[in-house]
Amino acid sequence: MLGTTARRADSIRDDAGTFDVREAFDEHGRGLYAFAYNSTRDGGMAEECVQETFVRAWRARASYRPDRGSERTWLFAIARNVVIDQLRARQRRPTPVTDDHLQASATVVSETGPADDRIVLYGGLARLSREHREVIVAVQLQGMTYLQLERHTGVPAATLRTRMFYGLRALKEALREEEEQ
Repeated sequence: MLGTTARRADSIRDDAGTFDVREAFDEHGRGLYAFAYNSTRDGGMAEECVQETFVRAWRARASYRPDRGSERTWLFAIARNVVIDQLRARQRRPTPVTDDHLQASATVVSETGPADDRIVLYGGLARLSREHREVIVAVQLQGMTYLQLERHTGVPAATLRTRMFYGLRALKEALREEEEQ
């Protein structure tokens, strides 16, 4: 009896036909994994994508219509959306940085550097908005992390990162204009 109930829970019958999650996984799981792996280049993320694909397929099983396309096409369309969502989420996450990489890429403004460089930098910073200047000074010059700055200011880290991006872009333009004068 339990097997029959479980089998009924895994498939749904509508006017167009049947969608059986177990059969679909057996038939398309490997192909979906290969697709997700080729898209993400990460085995763990590919497994998550396949799992999320079947969760979404299960939730949307009533909308599956065999007369519109094959089950495989429907699942791959769902998988494509899942992979895109995962890749976007990965782009929002900070990338781990090793100490070697950090020291190689860090630019330090030294107090003992040429006075002219400091004057140009401070002039460029003075031309920025207060919000952009605060983020650049705190993170780039004082060495604070975005989480520390978030706790200090109450502004979400994502907003601080956005301010940093646009602030550095504006600072670059301001410094370019300072050099031209």
